[in-house]
Amino acid sequence: MPMSASPRNRFERRRAETRQALVRAARQLLADSGDTSASIRTIAELADVGFGSFYNHFTSKPDLFDAAVADALEEFARAVDKHLYGVDDPAERLAAAMRLSARMASSHPEIMRILCHSELGRICAGCGLAPRARHDVEQGMTSGRFTVVDPMIALTVLNGSLLALLQLWSHQPEADRDHAAAKMAETLLHMLGVSADEARDLARRPLPAAA
Repeated sequence: MPMSASPRNRFERRRAETRQALVRAARQLLADSGDTSASIRTIAELADVGFGSFYNHFTSKPDLFDAAVADALEEFARAVDKHLYGVDDPAERLAAAMRLSARMASSHPEIMRILCHSELGRICAGCGLAPRARHDVEQGMTSGRFTVVDPMIALTVLNGSLLALLQLWSHQPEADRDHAAAKMAETLLHMLGVSADEARDLARRPLPAAA
C-alpha cells in the first residue's frame, strides 16, 4: 500500500501544478489586456504545459478564464480577510473592506488589473468578496443594523460601486484612492440604513491591521 500511495500522490500533485500553471497563464493574459481571444495552444505554451493537458482540466477557454478570475478574487478576499479577523459589526466590515480594496491597487496590482478587465457578472460570482459581502449584508439586515429590503439589490450596488472605483483608482495616486474609497464606503453605509453621522465615522476609522 505505501508503494502505491506515493505515485498516486505524485500524480495528483503534478496534476494540480499543471492546472495552476494554466490558471496563472490565464491570469497573466487577463491582467495584461483582458483579452481572452488567445488560442489554447498559446495559453498552454505560456503555462509551459503540453497542449493536450488543457482538456484534462478545463472544458473550454471560458471555463479557464472563469477559474482564473475566481482564483484572483479568492486571493483578493483572503488578503482582506486578514484585516477583518475579529471585526464583528457588519457595517464596519463593509466599510473596511471597501477601503482596503483601494489599497490593493498598490499591494496586489495584478489582481486589480484583472478585476478592472473583468465583467460585473464575474465579480458578483460565488467566490471572493461577493459571498462575504452577502453574509455581512444579511447579518446586518437580521440584526436591524441595515434597513435595506433586498439583499441582492444591495450586493449589486456594492459590487458595481467597487468596479467603478477600480476604474478610477488605476489613474489616481494612493492618497486620492483612500479618500474616494472612504467617501464611497460612507455613501454605501448610509444607503444601507446607517445614520449619516455613524456612516461618516465608520468610513474614517483607522483600518484594522492584518492578523
